[in-house]
Amino acid sequence: MQSIYDYTLDELKEKLKPAFRAKQVYNWLYKKYVTSYEEMKNIPKDLKANLEENYAIDILNIVKKEQSSDGSIKYLFSLHDGHTVEAVLLLMKKKKIADDGKIERSEKYTVCISTQVGCKVGCTFCLTAKGGFVRNLTVGEIVNQIVQIKRDNEIDENKSLNIVYMGMGEPLDNFDNFVHSVKVFSQEEGLSINRRRQTVSTSGISSKIEKLGQQDLGIQLAISLHAVDDDLRSELIPMNKAYNIQSIIDAVRSFPVDARKKVMFEYLVIKDKNDDLTSADKLLKMLNGIKAKVNLIYFNPYPGTTYQRPESKSMIKFQNYLTSKGLLCTIRESKGLDISAACGQLKEKENNGSS
Repeated sequence: MQSIYDYTLDELKEKLKPAFRAKQVYNWLYKKYVTSYEEMKNIPKDLKANLEENYAIDILNIVKKEQSSDGSIKYLFSLHDGHTVEAVLLLMKKKKIADDGKIERSEKYTVCISTQVGCKVGCTFCLTAKGGFVRNLTVGEIVNQIVQIKRDNEIDENKSLNIVYMGMGEPLDNFDNFVHSVKVFSQEEGLSINRRRQTVSTSGISSKIEKLGQQDLGIQLAISLHAVDDDLRSELIPMNKAYNIQSIIDAVRSFPVDARKKVMFEYLVIKDKNDDLTSADKLLKMLNGIKAKVNLIYFNPYPGTTYQRPESKSMIKFQNYLTSKGLLCTIRESKGLDISAACGQLKEKENNGSS
């Protein structure tokens, strides 16, 4: 069965007559977060019956969630075929209340969502790779993650959030469904998540980066770089043998970047692997001429890995070197260290029957 979340408003107008009914349905789905057609009070019975028969609403089920002391929540969703995927709600800034009780600043959220069951890329530092690739998620399965998380946390319909396609899977390997979900998310009559608030993180399929650039969607680009030489990157990301660092950098140079934005380069720092200043200097030269921002990420250890979390002093030294040379560099604040926050961790725990 198709999902009602598969469609942009114009596409739904083609399927529902008269067309204004599509806007009403959209309102119930994306503003009221309804779970059944029966709740759509202004929709005629015959149309409800038709929708019920042809278009599923919730095609995911929350089977497990873990909440961190920092406010992050990790979700494990089950799909219609029994497979599971993960998403994470990240509380980036807490609500600020003034002395008079008024809200000075509301919460700021980012949601990290999945695009595939499993992954083909096979990064050696990632738990998702252990299960291999199963299938792509549909547009509806991608979109439904956000709707269910907003509903579960009673996040107001007018409260925007940021989306990062950085969960399970390689988004550009599910290119068409990923691109279509960007368009669904940005529908003003729906979730109304501006495309500048959507970031795709890719492990570096350079040909698809070029293809995405040609679409000129207005979304932000993040590159999972993690190494400054092909030997180490091929160890960490075997796909680098097909799409080496130079091909990725070339693709990024031609990618259309909003004048107010930069391309994010994610650099997973692993102790004694890529945390030295020689690597920092190579990174600096590699990104010369690109409107870049480097995000240093602490490796998040999981059972069975041989990689180690770097020391804080190494991270700060690395950051200071890049910053002193004029390259914007931040250290990502680790979220959810007290829960299964690393990608694939909650799925792995559930599969192994751990509590």
